[in-house]
Amino acid sequence: MNPGDIAKEIAGGKTALGIEFGSTRIKAVLIGEDHAPIASGSHDWENRFENGIWTYHLEDVWTGLQDAYRKLSDEVYARYNVRLQTVGAIGFSAMMHGYLPFDKDGNLLAQFRTWRNTMTGQAATELTELLNFNIPQRWSIAHLLQAVLNKEAHVPDIAFLTTLEGYVHWKLTGQKVLGVGEASGMFPIDSKTNNYDERALELAGRRLEAENVPWKLRDILPKVLVAGDAAGVLTAEGAKLLDPSGQVQAGIPLCPPEGDAGTGMVATNTVAERTGNVSAGTSVFAMIVLENGLSKVYPGVIDMVTTPSGRPVAMVHSNNCTTDLNAG
Repeated sequence: MNPGDIAKEIAGGKTALGIEFGSTRIKAVLIGEDHAPIASGSHDWENRFENGIWTYHLEDVWTGLQDAYRKLSDEVYARYNVRLQTVGAIGFSAMMHGYLPFDKDGNLLAQFRTWRNTMTGQAATELTELLNFNIPQRWSIAHLLQAVLNKEAHVPDIAFLTTLEGYVHWKLTGQKVLGVGEASGMFPIDSKTNNYDERALELAGRRLEAENVPWKLRDILPKVLVAGDAAGVLTAEGAKLLDPSGQVQAGIPLCPPEGDAGTGMVATNTVAERTGNVSAGTSVFAMIVLENGLSKVYPGVIDMVTTPSGRPVAMVHSNNCTTDLNAG
């Protein structure tokens, strides 16, 4: 397609914008109707080890997002002589799992605990036995129960628990939602209903209530959506967060925010049953889309997540990959 036609696509909003928060880079890519890339922008960042916790500061989330978007927008103007004011749709993805608890006023209650933290062994073991379902240390429910068991001061004030892309999506749209693939890294999913597993929700909820928490688990988790569901639109406040220059317009529809496992499945076209892929990044993991759930639990070996449409996926994961390779 020639530059003039691409410029018309951009001006007409016949594009889609994908933004991913990886462990070392924030990437933004704009594609056209033929799914070919039109422009991109990126921002390098890195997690910090503070107070014994691997974390990112929330201000770095917004600084990085705005920088990646600005670079993409500048590239659009340089290449096609048109200002990026609207797109057909926006989607966010990010590193999965972790712990981002907020109070009723939207204030973060504790340091963002990323998937790299291995500080929830007690909770992960207890939940795996209770639910008869492998709960890795990096999952949000393990972080939540561990914080409760540790009697952390912020626990009584929790009103909402989410992940990184769930947080960004919430601030840009006002919607407290997650794609089912990312939700499956917070809590077990029932692929028949494409929602949190009701039996597991009841058991884990009772366990938490036994510790006298003043909230119910089902009330603090994000709503689960599948690929294709409407997940809100960019609000006026969200538009300013994404693009402080004021060029981008409110009203752009957003898709459910997903995890990096789901984006890897889509990028490699391995969302159908009996397909699989290997992702080698800061961590490394292999995934196979199953016809049915596993017949038994494999603690510490096989994790169960889902595709963005809710199909069950078996995953084998290791925390370290390219970080160690780069250091060598």
